[in-house]
Amino acid sequence: MRKLLDKGVLFVVSLTLYILNTQHSYLIAPILLTIILSAVLSYFDRDVVNIWGFILFLAACLVQPSFLYFLPLISYDIVNKSNHLFILLSLPIIFVDMVQRGHLINWHILALLGFSYMLKHRTLSLVALEYTRNKLRDHAKDISMQLERQNKELMEKKDYEINLATVTERNRIARDIHDDVGHLLSRSILQVGALMAVNRDSYTQAELKLIKGTLSEAMDSIRRNVHNLHEESINLKTEVQRILEGFSFCKARFDYDMESNPERNVKYCFIAVTKEALSNIIKHSNATEVQIRFSEHPALYQLVIQDNGTHCSYSSENGIGIKNITERVAAIGGNVNITTEKGFRIFISVQKNL
Repeated sequence: MRKLLDKGVLFVVSLTLYILNTQHSYLIAPILLTIILSAVLSYFDRDVVNIWGFILFLAACLVQPSFLYFLPLISYDIVNKSNHLFILLSLPIIFVDMVQRGHLINWHILALLGFSYMLKHRTLSLVALEYTRNKLRDHAKDISMQLERQNKELMEKKDYEINLATVTERNRIARDIHDDVGHLLSRSILQVGALMAVNRDSYTQAELKLIKGTLSEAMDSIRRNVHNLHEESINLKTEVQRILEGFSFCKARFDYDMESNPERNVKYCFIAVTKEALSNIIKHSNATEVQIRFSEHPALYQLVIQDNGTHCSYSSENGIGIKNITERVAAIGGNVNITTEKGFRIFISVQKNL
């Protein structure tokens, strides 16, 4: 756009000088030829084309001096980092015309030629600065995007580590309660039972029975809470990764894209389905790769297990493994879709409890 504006200014000034100082009958011919040549040079914008176009225009100036008025416009295209010295070829032609005809207007053409040279250098500098600015802006944008991506990865890693530490601590607490408090309560219950066996006093028997019942109730409560705590501490991603560590039949790719913590029954179902599907691959498939993908959507959870095996025939009635998978998913209100077009594929979707 800057080059077009520069050439427009040069053309208007050159045209004004031409009209004020030319009176022959071929007034329009140099104007049209200059416009055509300038358009060609702007369109191709190559060094070889610019050089030859400039040389042809100098030849036209020798034949018809009227073309000299538009020499600054054509010289504008020849000025760049490698060709700027070619503009000096126009000086002998201008001085020859000045000596032959003694036109004072040639000094105006020389001044306009210098103005064209400076204008082109200014434009080239602005274009270079704009290119550098855009390059720096794009580089800064790339760095910003990279930093945002790394920050997101760090936050996700931090959340995963916090969740893993929470799960580990819950398991430790559940284990300690089971091993320490549970054993103490069990021993207390046995001791009360022994006292009841050796003590025949009815009043003491009744009191010991109440104590034993309280201890048994406390023991049941401990077991129930430990069981719930252990179930809540199960990490679906960690459990599946642990399962895949022991799977060496073929290459396994695992993709986990779930932000929230699924319900306990969903986690147990997905873990059981994953075990069953991998077991079926070992028994019945000739696959060399299996992909397991957990994903979360606004209203449902999805599990997709797909291998690239060619032995893909199955029976939903006779296959115990497939039947177990279907029953497990149906028990939590989910849907199962099995296809064998491109390997064996199990697609499971379970609605969230919103």
